[in-house]
Amino acid sequence: VAQSEYNRVWIPDAEHVWKSAEIMRDFQSGDNVLELLLEDGTEHCYPVDPLKPQLPPLRNPDILVGENDLTALSYLHEPAVLHNLKVRFVESRIIYTYCGIILVAVNPYKQLHIYGDAIIHAYSGQNMGDMDPHIFAVAEEAYKQMARNHKNQSIIVSGESGAGKTVSARYTMRYFAVVSKSGSNTRVEDKVLASNPITEAIGNAKTTRNDNSSRFGKYTEISFDKKYRIIGANMRTYLLEKSRVVFQADNERNYHIFYQLCSCAQLPEFKHLRLLSADKFQYTCMGGEITIDGVDDKKDMEETQRTFSLLGLKEDFQSDVFKVLAAILHLGNVEIKNSGGDKSSSGDPHLAVFCELLNVSAEELVRWLCHRRIVLVAETVVKPVHKKRAVNARDALAKQIYAHLFDCIINRINTALKVPAKQHAFIGVLDIYGFETFDINSFEQFCINYANEKLQQQFNLHVFKLEQEEYMKEDIPWTLIDFYDNQPVIDLIEAKMGILDLLDEECLFPQGTDQSWLQKLFNYLEPNPLFEKPRLSNEAFVIQHFADKVEYQCRGFLEKNRDALYEELVDIMRDSKFPFLAHFFQEEERNAANSKGVKVRPARPAVKPANKQLRTSVGDKFCSSLSLLMETLNATTPHYVRCIKPNEEKLPFEYDSGRVVQQLRACGVLETIRISAQSYPSRWTYIEFYSRYSILMTHQEADQSDKKQTCKNVLQRLIQDPNQYKFGRTKIFFRAGQVAYLEKLRLDRLRGACVTIQKHVRGWSRRRKFLRMRQAAIIIQEYIRGKRTVRLEMMKEQKALVLQKYARAWLARRRFQTMRRLVLNVQLSYRVQQLRKKIEEQNKENRGLMERLTSVANSHSQSVDRLQVLEAQLEKVNNQKESLEAREKKAKEDASLVGLEVDAEVDLIVGRIAENNIEIQRQDHEKEVETLKEEIKRLKEERVGLQRKVDEVIPELRRDLNNLQNQRNSMDRKVKQQSEQARDEPFCILHTDLKPRGVVVGMIPVLPAYIIFMCIRHADYLNDEGKLKSLMNEVIKAVKKSYHKDFELLSFWLSNVYQLLNCLKQYSGEEEFMKQSTPRQKKNCLQNFDLSEHRQILSDLAIHIYHQFISVMEKSLTPAIVPGMLEHESLQGISSMKPTGFRKRSSSIYEDSETYTISSIIQQLSVFHSTMSQHGMEQGLVKQAVKQLFFLVGATTFNNIMLRKDMCSCRKGMQIRCNISYLEEWLKEKELQSSNAIDTLRPLSQAAWLLQVNKSTDDDAKEISDKCTELNSVQIVKILNSYTPIDDFEKRVSSSFVRKVQSLLQDRDGSSQLMLDSDYRFQVTFPFCSSPQALELLQVPSSLHLAFLARI
Repeated sequence: VAQSEYNRVWIPDAEHVWKSAEIMRDFQSGDNVLELLLEDGTEHCYPVDPLKPQLPPLRNPDILVGENDLTALSYLHEPAVLHNLKVRFVESRIIYTYCGIILVAVNPYKQLHIYGDAIIHAYSGQNMGDMDPHIFAVAEEAYKQMARNHKNQSIIVSGESGAGKTVSARYTMRYFAVVSKSGSNTRVEDKVLASNPITEAIGNAKTTRNDNSSRFGKYTEISFDKKYRIIGANMRTYLLEKSRVVFQADNERNYHIFYQLCSCAQLPEFKHLRLLSADKFQYTCMGGEITIDGVDDKKDMEETQRTFSLLGLKEDFQSDVFKVLAAILHLGNVEIKNSGGDKSSSGDPHLAVFCELLNVSAEELVRWLCHRRIVLVAETVVKPVHKKRAVNARDALAKQIYAHLFDCIINRINTALKVPAKQHAFIGVLDIYGFETFDINSFEQFCINYANEKLQQQFNLHVFKLEQEEYMKEDIPWTLIDFYDNQPVIDLIEAKMGILDLLDEECLFPQGTDQSWLQKLFNYLEPNPLFEKPRLSNEAFVIQHFADKVEYQCRGFLEKNRDALYEELVDIMRDSKFPFLAHFFQEEERNAANSKGVKVRPARPAVKPANKQLRTSVGDKFCSSLSLLMETLNATTPHYVRCIKPNEEKLPFEYDSGRVVQQLRACGVLETIRISAQSYPSRWTYIEFYSRYSILMTHQEADQSDKKQTCKNVLQRLIQDPNQYKFGRTKIFFRAGQVAYLEKLRLDRLRGACVTIQKHVRGWSRRRKFLRMRQAAIIIQEYIRGKRTVRLEMMKEQKALVLQKYARAWLARRRFQTMRRLVLNVQLSYRVQQLRKKIEEQNKENRGLMERLTSVANSHSQSVDRLQVLEAQLEKVNNQKESLEAREKKAKEDASLVGLEVDAEVDLIVGRIAENNIEIQRQDHEKEVETLKEEIKRLKEERVGLQRKVDEVIPELRRDLNNLQNQRNSMDRKVKQQSEQARDEPFCILHTDLKPRGVVVGMIPVLPAYIIFMCIRHADYLNDEGKLKSLMNEVIKAVKKSYHKDFELLSFWLSNVYQLLNCLKQYSGEEEFMKQSTPRQKKNCLQNFDLSEHRQILSDLAIHIYHQFISVMEKSLTPAIVPGMLEHESLQGISSMKPTGFRKRSSSIYEDSETYTISSIIQQLSVFHSTMSQHGMEQGLVKQAVKQLFFLVGATTFNNIMLRKDMCSCRKGMQIRCNISYLEEWLKEKELQSSNAIDTLRPLSQAAWLLQVNKSTDDDAKEISDKCTELNSVQIVKILNSYTPIDDFEKRVSSSFVRKVQSLLQDRDGSSQLMLDSDYRFQVTFPFCSSPQALELLQVPSSLHLAFLARI
């Protein structure tokens, strides 16, 4: 394929393995160089052979980078895989990625918040590929396939030391323990998890690569019953690194258990072991490291002891184990000295402790450590050995004891986890070392790589089989895919006259050496192309494994394969008085005697031992156990987890491309990619294709109703070569590179559309700008012209004014002079006239004064005359006054005489009147007395008559009274009988099937509550406590029986129980509940009993019903939440579809599943609300239920965003905010805004806003920090890291921006949980609401026969 300008490619690089470059000039056939521009701006000439041009691999479009599944990449090759993993790991901080059926897990070397129980529940029940890649997704798929297909499963976790295998295996087991609770009191799942700390203590150690490196392989079978609950487990181990017991390299440690034991040396229970600190024992201080940063060995010892106890391994057993471990440490400190020549001797206090702890003979042990027995034909010779061989014998004994102890503990754990019931199915978790290649590779690496060859072969066959199934399922012609078959390498190792066969054969010869065995390999295997002899070494051989060439040093192969221990030392251990130890070696003898075990057909005939003392070799044992493992795995459905170590320094989120690509090659990921690339790696459903590429369709194609046919038409038009794609039943299959081509066409179409839009917008903008400028120019011109005209006019006016000024001045002067003369003349005339007037006025004034003087003289003479007349009158008046006073005096004397006479007459009259009144009163009194006497007489007569009548009636009354008493007794008996019947009568409404049958016209919704209360009031009225208690108990019992998982029934009873509670409060007689009651309602209050205790019971019952009610609604609503809120494209024209990989097409997905939208959610909410309203549920309770449902919607949607990278895009943020607005509209429509339900969606709303907002500048970071108040820092960083552009026009969030936001959020308090707790329930309250309903107006249905209630 000719590579054109601007295309980007990958070229090899020494430092980063691959680096990106852009083609500067089209490559033509015959060119010997490809001109490239590197990312740093430098030009580079890439040499190409013109005859056989090997062009560099093309780079995927940026839109495909960072995908969840590597098989979604259009160009599938090593640099694409490496870059995709780097982008996800370094930029997005995502450690899991799918590669077809493999989960690639990159060790982050940092604790992440993605393993909590909330995450487990989020993945539980989900389809593979629906959520982000995760170890829990693999575990869920295995669990689901086991339950659905009734077939055993296995999860194969592999990787090199430090890649995270043990942690991954531990998380899968924890997942099964959480999702498949045993339901019994034995808590089997806890025991299964408890086995991990023990196996890690005895089988893990610190190495230079890993602080908690597993030094053995482990296959754990977790057993399930028919209900798929854990009932037990079983563990198999492989190839324990025994040599670590006696030797550790620099900066490494022995097994953890030794350091845990030494840390407790001072504790009383360990005093008898006579332990020292770890730096005092040879076997624990050899590597120079006795501690691990962040690890407390003493606490770990407590955890180890606790898990021993949890598994039922008693303190006696633990004590025996610790005794053996202490003995091994003391054995390591036994000093062996040279005693001249080839002799050695030993005399050491540690030897005495060793013998004491294990109860063996010290003399015998010293003898056979330093001597060897040689059996000849005629005699047996005991020969001393030199120091080196004695030390080797000591170390061999230590290794053998530890290996036996390890096997014993594993067996005891298996016994503790043994399946008590019949196993229905199992899931196996294989935690085994991945392919290893070091500077010096020995027997251990050879066995490990042999095991990985077998696993890789099984993996290749499984991938091949899945591909074939997929093709057949989609009705696509099956063409044989060429894939790497590593059977030749396996034959090289295990076949007759293969490496292992020759090794076992050499081990039979007492004088056999590593060198002689190596020479045999060269003689027999040199023609094999997979076997090589190194050029520069005569002590090594090379094997071409599937992953890489590995050079093995032959030194130590024979010794490690023999795993020999002198028979004399074995006999000493077998004769020990310590049963725990003796059992190890006695059992070994029994196993050797009748080595039946599992029958496995080997790839070569076994070599028969020459004598009874020769045991099965390590290689042979490993072959047998590996064959058994492969048999088990082949009988299960495998799931693969490949753990990758990103760097050697254990730095968090640091990515060393060289180390990663080496592991990718070794673990089969690149082989998977290669197999996928050969066929049709990109696979899209028709719906996904239509949604993504509808932009490339013509109007005629888009208008067709058959979308499947439309996709076919479009594809045939766009890609001319029909061999580049195939149409399946549900999917379209593309060759490598075709999706990238379609993406280019789509991008070109979008870019063309953008250019067209920009053209029109720019034209419109320019026209608008031109018109504005033209208008502005006209206005400026008008203004300038006006100014100019005004200026000219002003100049003319100024000149005219100057002329006018001088003219007016001259005229003014002339007028002034004329006027001045006139004024002077006028003034003179005026002054003369004024003087004349003044003289005339003076004369007039003089005449007036003379007249006034004359008149005053006349008036004075008149006043004198009048005074004389008044004096005469005064004298006359005085005389009259004197005569009047005389007369008055005389009149007073006459009046006093007349008054005395009148008083005498009045007294006489009053006396007469009083006498008359007394007489009248006396007469009236006499009359009244007479009347009273007559009345008394009459009453006496009546009394006598009445007495006679009474004497006649009393006998009759006594007879009637007796009759009434008899009637009353009979009535009491009848009432008692009726009360017995009536006591059960009210419950007819409870025992009747009360399933709501719709709303009856004229009947109030909560009538049952009122009727039950009226029955209670009836019992209170009768003052019958027994009846009341019985009634309340029956009510509670009947309600408990009636409600179950039926939504309508729960709604019905919740409404009625709540109303009954309100009635009991309103009519309780308590003042606080009677404030709004009518006088009539107050009269109806209960009089005799306090029902507060029963109110509490009913309240608890109502709470229980409410939670059941919410659970039923949640169960009904949950399936629609994620599809409706997240997956459905509610905004037309805004598609957030992206290419998907193999995992999205999991067999878990069914085509006919119901499609949910936001309308489905709103419709379901409306159904809930309508039902609650029909049953008369109080509005406050409705609001609480709606708020809880809205919280579920928000939390579930938010949690899915957290676990789905494909949902973290700008367009998805728009979709979510649009859906939230629909929910808000629904709340307004139902008048539920005051429920605060919309507040529960704040975290989701802020997450959607965060997806849409700009994410580049410091101001953006500050805005995010200020506005995302409902999200914690972990959630914000997760969203930013997961943000995924849908098109090339969007930009990824840079790591520096994420760090900026993190620095702003570091002081924020709150939870560090990634997920919201979707199971959280708001506290329900039942506020008192007074009812206006009058009880006497209730119409009790006659069918209930409760007419007596209305008569109270």
